[in-house]
Amino acid sequence: MVRLAGYRLVSQLGDGGTGTAHLARSPAGQVVVVRTVREPLAAEPLFRARYRWETAAARAVRGPFTAAVLDADPEAAVPWTAAEFCVGPSLSEAVAALGLPDPGALAAIGASLAGALTAIHATGLVHGDLKPANVVVTAAGPKVIDFGVAKAAVPGGGTAGRFGEPAAEPAGSPGFMAPEQITHAVPAGAPADVFALGALLGLCATGRNPHGAGNAPHVIHRTLHEEPDLVGVPDQEWEAFLGGCLAKSPYARPTVPEVLAWCVARATPYPWWEQEEVAALIHVHEESLAERLSAEEQD
Repeated sequence: MVRLAGYRLVSQLGDGGTGTAHLARSPAGQVVVVRTVREPLAAEPLFRARYRWETAAARAVRGPFTAAVLDADPEAAVPWTAAEFCVGPSLSEAVAALGLPDPGALAAIGASLAGALTAIHATGLVHGDLKPANVVVTAAGPKVIDFGVAKAAVPGGGTAGRFGEPAAEPAGSPGFMAPEQITHAVPAGAPADVFALGALLGLCATGRNPHGAGNAPHVIHRTLHEEPDLVGVPDQEWEAFLGGCLAKSPYARPTVPEVLAWCVARATPYPWWEQEEVAALIHVHEESLAERLSAEEQD
């Protein structure tokens, strides 16, 4: 089995433009995600400098609703980070399997996401790609993953990871990207994460992305030129709140503290992720992970 700085790489989880993610075991046996950077990127001085800063900032993020970055070596020939592995369904999978959450549960989800953004923004980072796949529903609550470490950086260009620095290319995912991430009219900062949070809650409330489905150019066009589809949200209060989060102008959106306060005031006292149906779905994922680790570590 391949090792990297004492971590046993069990299997590959994903492969992208920046690098590769591996399911791994720490030297103490903890299940983690190890992400390595592609060598051509690591050879770029600008990328390396940003990666060094963003790694330090990401390791400082602490909160109950973020996946902790546990270890890193930004100076290695192949830079890498090790982060907490979050076990559970994605937010969209949980909603698709269990149905739309009621207003109190929806507010609890919003509060947890706003809490995660609060922790991330406190270090000077912006997530920049908050989407259903980057929110995992675990037994401890929703966890925001994949933040901060040069995921949007390109050789010789910029990154959406740090306040006030525009990306060289649009960073994010269609349907969850704020208009300023697409047009670069202003640098994408914390308001872009509020936009993505609004899109996520709209998806949870209605089962549809507020900017529609289809190919990326169509979704981007609707994001820039059409009002979000909020038909089916719980009530007019929710429609006004989500409409504010999805405002075209970043200056018209509520701040993260305002989003957090709004959601906390309406959240159910009984966490959605502790409900029997959600807990059962999480348990299925936990069992699947245990079986996968057992099978692959015996090979």
